[in-house]
Amino acid sequence: MAAAKRQLACWCLVAAVAVASAQQGRFTTVNFPKFEKRRYQATCTENKGPSCYVGCPKQCPDKCLAMCKYCLTFCMCDLFPGTSCGDPRFTGGDGNTFYFHGERDRDFCIVSDANLHINAHFIGNHNSDTKRNFTWVQALGVTFGNGHRLYIGSWKAVEWDDAEDHVQIVLDDKRVEVEAAKNVRWVSNTVRGLSVTRIDTVNTIVVELDGVFSISANAVPITDEDSRIHSYGKTRKDSLMHLDLGFKFHALTKGIDGVLGQTYRFDYVNKVNVKSKMPIMGGAPKYLSSGLFSTDCTVSQFHRSCTPATMEAFTS
Repeated sequence: MAAAKRQLACWCLVAAVAVASAQQGRFTTVNFPKFEKRRYQATCTENKGPSCYVGCPKQCPDKCLAMCKYCLTFCMCDLFPGTSCGDPRFTGGDGNTFYFHGERDRDFCIVSDANLHINAHFIGNHNSDTKRNFTWVQALGVTFGNGHRLYIGSWKAVEWDDAEDHVQIVLDDKRVEVEAAKNVRWVSNTVRGLSVTRIDTVNTIVVELDGVFSISANAVPITDEDSRIHSYGKTRKDSLMHLDLGFKFHALTKGIDGVLGQTYRFDYVNKVNVKSKMPIMGGAPKYLSSGLFSTDCTVSQFHRSCTPATMEAFTS
């Protein structure tokens, strides 16, 4: 038991270091072509720190993140607070992981606060053999400030090509063009403090609004192997491109709500059975929005009067 506790404490420390490093930009992506020896010399991108040799974890052998300062690697979808991955699996601000399946071709508010509202657009697939429906997050509609609208989405593609960029960003109806090169940063000249940084040449970006949020998005397909293991029922007509996401928020108000947002409240009581093999959050109707940029879900807090006190001590 003592050994298990030490192992858990060690894992938590590594996770904390990884999150802190990622949030401060001190990481680089590691990519390995299939059938190539999985060793890679990662060079620090900041302060010209020493390089080290790393390999990706077995759970994500082809692509991962590396923190050169600590010579650590971790999967882009490790279970850290503020993530949304797969079909869709969220890890809340309270550290608990749960599934929220939503509904295919519908939009749900995942974060709603006084000056920030984030909806997620769900795509899906029906496996006629198992009679099951599966969903994934294909895009985010971020409304903030005095009504700015930011779209972060993945292009639909019949076949996945990892050399092509499948991420699309649109700000206030104008497409954001970011050069396809690692660590290139685009800065808005119309919205102060808004930037987009490519963490990899294609498909992986971080969108930041100073003092408000940081959102990492990685466009990924459902592979034939994924479909075989999980019985997704994928066909040759659609690669089911979707986003794996990471969120960091600043100075949230006490009224924060939404599928993910509510888990950052001081008074949040987790009603999900976290001991279940697949803990599922219900209540989908109250999170349903009429459109990707609509702020009309039942639990919406956007531009509502709120207590000025914030939750700076409990942000991801």
